[in-house]
Amino acid sequence: MNEDPEIEYSNHCQKIENGGNELSIEIYRIEGTQGWSLEIVDQYGNSTVWDDLFESDAAAITEAKKSILEEKSEAFVGPSNGKSSGNWR
Repeated sequence: MNEDPEIEYSNHCQKIENGGNELSIEIYRIEGTQGWSLEIVDQYGNSTVWDDLFESDAAAITEAKKSILEEKSEAFVGPSNGKSSGNWR
């Protein structure tokens, strides 16, 4: 019987408001493994996930904040119905 893996969430996970948009920064990994995943979820449930894993959760939060500052929060906000065609970013 296969059990779902345990997910370990970083203490760096946080919600931010920027430019009138609400974004949730999610940093996580499968418990006991190396490398952290980074995902930014907008207020409509659309998400942007980085393909590469980060060596540390601190590196992941740094990348998230840097990306939001450089690209602006609008770059991470998808359609209000939460159903992206994949072309919004």
